[in-house]
Amino acid sequence: FIGDNQMMAYLVMMAARLAELHRVLKPTGSLYLHCDPTASHYLKIILDTIFGAQYFRNEIVWKRTNAHNDAARKFPDLNDSIFYYTKTGEYTFTVQHVPYSDNHIQTSYRHIDHAGRRYASRDLRSPNPRPNLTYDYKGYKPHPNGWSISRELMEQYDSEGRLLFPSSKEGRIRLKVYLDDMPGVPVGNVWDDIPPIQSQAAERLGYPTQKPVALLERIISASSNPGDVVLDPFCGCGTTIAAAQKLGRHWIGID
Repeated sequence: FIGDNQMMAYLVMMAARLAELHRVLKPTGSLYLHCDPTASHYLKIILDTIFGAQYFRNEIVWKRTNAHNDAARKFPDLNDSIFYYTKTGEYTFTVQHVPYSDNHIQTSYRHIDHAGRRYASRDLRSPNPRPNLTYDYKGYKPHPNGWSISRELMEQYDSEGRLLFPSSKEGRIRLKVYLDDMPGVPVGNVWDDIPPIQSQAAERLGYPTQKPVALLERIISASSNPGDVVLDPFCGCGTTIAAAQKLGRHWIGID
């Protein structure tokens, strides 16, 4: 429990540091702030004031633990928050992906071609009327809305063996979408796929607030490019530094 005076001192300390972090952040840069429910609502107000509410991008919910039996008179606390802000609208961001579930693969990519590649079958109809994409192809008629691709792309897919032609000319041509060409499911703002560091984990150093390397790798991969500089002003045991080094970023750690 943090008393009122302790909380005020903590927030003053954080406000000064966040203001300095905003000052040194590049226009293309991002800030990620990890916090627990004790002070997250106060820190959100401070961040909105310093960065501007319009540059708040996400509150990421990281499920850091499973249910505890000692939460008898409330719901167990399972998550921490990570606030994500940018300095401008010109920030660096690369969408991250996770693999499809086995169930999704079995139901959506259930076809297997002669080379052993899994694929889904997708229609080529345009969602809206496209008169400029209304053409016959090898005797097959388009949907009344037209095709979703140009003739040039249709011919390219045909030459690559990615078109599925129905037995009847009244049917519709479909496209093979191969599983190994797909990046996976885009990562949302609820992260329940990165477990906390277990007691027997090889990366465990005994630092009380140590975060998994995978958590920092996702953040760094999303908001920076190789050769960029990553600054962790509360680096603790150095997880952010280790992740930055592994991913080919320059780094600065302060503690």
